[in-house]
This record gives sequence, structure tokens and C-alpha cells, in this order.
Amino acid sequence: MKKYFRYSNYILIAALALNGCKLGQPYSRPQMAAPVTYNSEALSGESIANLPWWNLFQDTILQRIIQVGIANNKDLQIAASRIQEAEAQMGVVRANLYPRVNYGAGGNFAVSSDDGTDPKVTGSGAISASWILDIWGRYRNLSEAAFNEYLASEEAYRGLTLLIVSSIAQGYLLLRDLDNRLNVSERTLETWQYNLDLVQARFNAGIISEVDVKQSMIQVEEARTTIQTFTRLRIQTENTLSFLMGLPPQRIDRGTKLEEQVFPPTLPTGLPSELLDRRPDLMSAERSLQAQVARRNATEALQYPQLTLTADLTASFADPSILFGNLGAQVFGPLFNSGENKRRLEVEIQRTEQLLLNYQNIFLNALKEVEDALIAVATYEKEFESRMVQVRAASEALDMAWVRYENGVTSYLEILDLQRSEFNSYLKASETLQLQLTSSVQLYQALGGGWEIPVD
Repeated sequence: MKKYFRYSNYILIAALALNGCKLGQPYSRPQMAAPVTYNSEALSGESIANLPWWNLFQDTILQRIIQVGIANNKDLQIAASRIQEAEAQMGVVRANLYPRVNYGAGGNFAVSSDDGTDPKVTGSGAISASWILDIWGRYRNLSEAAFNEYLASEEAYRGLTLLIVSSIAQGYLLLRDLDNRLNVSERTLETWQYNLDLVQARFNAGIISEVDVKQSMIQVEEARTTIQTFTRLRIQTENTLSFLMGLPPQRIDRGTKLEEQVFPPTLPTGLPSELLDRRPDLMSAERSLQAQVARRNATEALQYPQLTLTADLTASFADPSILFGNLGAQVFGPLFNSGENKRRLEVEIQRTEQLLLNYQNIFLNALKEVEDALIAVATYEKEFESRMVQVRAASEALDMAWVRYENGVTSYLEILDLQRSEFNSYLKASETLQLQLTSSVQLYQALGGGWEIPVD
């Protein structure tokens, strides 16, 4: 028995020596052609993406809605479950790196009526162990692949958190804009209804024709239909926000008005290359690529022989001195399989190429999204300034037109035209302000900010 254990030690030492090999090329980050700066004018300095979202959005109601969304959103909970799944799968794969030990026991009860002997009871127990030596690093590569898939699932969770935060913020800003536009429509309806009453009175007095009355009625009904449009859109937006919060459709609380929303006065972007280490979708894509490189290396190992060590130890329950031991080794390798393993390697090589192209494509899309957001921030700010000039001009022109109409200098058609211009300019100003604020959120999202979760 001493020789048995001595031989076991020799075999173990030899196995550990053989277990140090590893096939395949190690992963290295692909060289990305990142521009030095963005095409659109961008402020230098630390990227705004490093600012936590609860410091970006000053509206406390919006902050609470985002927190509820992070806590309850079902898609986010599914992503969290996938992290746990990937962690468990990583443990399953890593188990192949270590020996497997099994046990077994059996007994027998025999009775014979021919010779009258006492019944015979026998029993034995056995322990067996097997270890597939990872000579070519197949299981270490598979373990590395599982680990990177786990990290990819974490990045996917962060990416979804970023999407939830950004979507809720944009939905909330749209809701506040719809509140504004609905309020403008209701006030306009009151004004136009009052004007219709005046026109009706003038018609009844025989001062004007019925055409002016009909035109005024058309305008009043236009305001009514606009109210229904914004009422519908507002409730649908509340339903969308409720869904993002993981709640049934319900009324959403309001906080700061749209025109009182406070965002940082400057929005620095950092360098384009920083996106590689900031955006969760890019980091998730890179982790998936890294996992695929490890799987490709593991598949390469299938072309080489596999060495398995086995050990068995059996003892009799009736007589413990009866002990059997056995050590063995098996070599198993492909001899002829019509090139199956080579084709498997070719499949994994092509999958690696696909994930590399996907990684490069996501990076190009990230640059595009930042550039789109930068130009949106710059132009919507100037557009809103023009919209406000338009609002003031439309109001002043309408006041002057009423004076002209009262003095019989112009027709009521001019009044109607300027009323529509004033109404539309108010609606457009509110929408443009919403788009200006939303573009800041989109820039924050494109730079990879917004997925951090506050720690209480």
C-alpha cells in the first residue's frame, strides 16, 4: 500500500508538470482608429459622463422616478438575473479543472436451502477518482471564456441601467413639455372662445359678415382638437414612464417646470478614446470578444490527445483488511474524424472575426452618437433663442393687428392668421426647449454616463 501512495505522488507531480501548457494566442485589445478630437465643437476637460446622474438632474421628483425605475424595472431585473446565471456557469466550467471523486457502496445477502448453511452477507465500498489533465489549456481557456462572459453580463447590466436612466429622463422632460403645450392650448381655447363671442356679437349687430364668425369657429375647434392631441400624448407618456418604472400605468408626479430645469452650464466631453473604457456597450462587446478568443483557443486543443488519470480504491465491509487499489492512465485523441475538429476551429475563428467587427461597429456608432448629440446641443440652444424672439414678435404683431382691426384698417383674416402664428410659436418654443434639454441627456448617455447607482 505504501508503494501505491508513492507511485501516486510520482504521477501527481508528472500531471502537474504536464498541466502547464496552454495553446492559442492571448487576447490583446484591438487597435481602434479613434480620432484625436470630435468634429463638432466640444469643451475640453473631464467628461461630463463622470458626473453621477443624481448630480446631473436637479429635479428631486425626477431623481425619485429614476430610483424607482432602477429598483423595479423588469428588464433590469432580468439583466441582474443573467449576471447570476453567468456566475453559476463560470463555476460549472471551472469544475473541469479539478479531479472528480465519486463513491459507491454495495451489499449482497445470499441464502441456500440445499446445504443448510447460514445466510451469507457481503458488502463493499469504493472510491474512484478521475482527472482529465488540461495539457493544452482547453479547460483553462473555457474557464477564461466563462469569466469574460460573466463580466460582459455585468457590463450589459450597466448598459441597460444607462438606457433606463436616460429614457426616464427624456420621458420626463417630454411629459413636462406636453404639460406646457396642453396648458398653452387650454389658454388659447379660452382666448379664442372669447374672441368668437365678440365676433358673434358684432355679427348680431350687423357690423361684420358671417364669414368672420365661421372662421373664428374653425379656429376654436382647432384649439379643441389640439387639446385632445396633447391630452392623449401626455397620458401615453405617463404610461411609458410607468412601464420604465416597473409599475402599472398611473399618474406621474411633477416637479420642476420645464423652463426651470437646471443642467450644468458646460458639457465637456473628454477624448473620443475614453469611450472604450466608459461606454458599457463597448466594454460588454469587448468582453464578449475576449471570451470568444478563449473559446477559439479551447477549440484548437481538440486537435490534440487528451490524458486522463484514474484511481480506484475498494474495501470489504466484512473484512477491512481486504483492500484493492488501482491507478490508471488513458490517452484519447482524434485519429480520423473527417476534419471535424479543424472545421470547428474554423467556425470559432469566423465567430471571433464577427465579434471583432461588431466591436468596431459599436465604437463607430458611439462616435456618431456623441457627434449627433454635440451638434444637437449647440443648435437647439440657438434655435430656442430664435423661438423666443418669434414668440415676442407674434404677440406684439397680434396686439397691433387688433388695433388695426378695431379701426377698420384690416380684415379679421389677419387677426386669425396672427393668432395661429402666436399659438404655434408658443408650442414650438416649448418643444424646442424640451429638445434642447433632451440633447444634453443624449450627450450624457452617448458619453457613457448615467449607469452608476447611488449608495445610501
